[in-house]
Amino acid sequence: MGTILVTGSLGQIGTELVPLLVKKFGPSRVIASDVKPPDSDVFHDIEYITMDVTDREMVASTMKDRSITDVFHMAGILSALGERNPELAFMVNSVGTFNVLNSAVKAGVNRVMIPSTIGVFGKDTPRDNVPVVTVTRPATMYGVTKVNAELLASYFRNKFGLDVRGVRYPGIVSYKTPPSAGTTDYAVDMYYHAVAGKSYECYLKEDAALPMMYMPDALDSLMKLYSADGEKLRYTIEYNISAFSFDPATLASAIRRVIPEFRVTYRPDYRQSIAETWPRSLDSTDAKIDWGFSPAYDIDAMTEDMIENLKEMHVRNQPGL
Repeated sequence: MGTILVTGSLGQIGTELVPLLVKKFGPSRVIASDVKPPDSDVFHDIEYITMDVTDREMVASTMKDRSITDVFHMAGILSALGERNPELAFMVNSVGTFNVLNSAVKAGVNRVMIPSTIGVFGKDTPRDNVPVVTVTRPATMYGVTKVNAELLASYFRNKFGLDVRGVRYPGIVSYKTPPSAGTTDYAVDMYYHAVAGKSYECYLKEDAALPMMYMPDALDSLMKLYSADGEKLRYTIEYNISAFSFDPATLASAIRRVIPEFRVTYRPDYRQSIAETWPRSLDSTDAKIDWGFSPAYDIDAMTEDMIENLKEMHVRNQPGL
């Protein structure tokens, strides 16, 4: 292995993936990149470059000039922002992904890791225990571009022999990255409010069940797939993975087992209509068979760890401490 390039390094997954890669492979072998300027609070001991994945020449020259051998392509526009700015979502998720794959072939990159998402599914997809091979007719630009990414990954593998791998991530919960406006980000926001002693108004219905996963399992799964025997992999970036499914009411109950006074009200907005096009649960059997997918956290273990870490962060951020 030579040098690893991570795109979207300042995103939810990227900010936690980069330190993991540095710990595993060493700081000299990891280059972090994002369209945003460097953040010294996030990355201070490795090389960071400002790179726009929609800029074909910039992507190509970066891979060639820095002798990149492996790419973790984490740059992407998620569901809610993608609906507010579909052109941006298309450019980053589709054009950006093509640029990365095309440049990887030309630069002789060994392996490209690209996450897909449950956003590829739509209202015609079965709602429960969804298999890998099923109907993928999404209703959002995010989903459309990720279906495109899945097809591009298969094309580049079959046409050029490029080793492209990835998973369809469910909603991911993490205490290290503040919640944004993503459809599944209510879960992170709920924990933040509970630890701060505040009630929470949820933008999804209380029974809107969706597949979810804790960030440590999300990262562990990506690294397991990265290291897996390629001869055993039947798919490129379409592997379904999910640790559990829950709805907002179930999560609120889990939080109240630790913080009994926590209260939630419900006022669904446009994100509810997005959630209704996504499955309630996934079949992760293929990932378990092909490369050993095995999540460690259930909803109660995740809740205890989230609350413990958020409380520690809250204490550290108090003035004078």
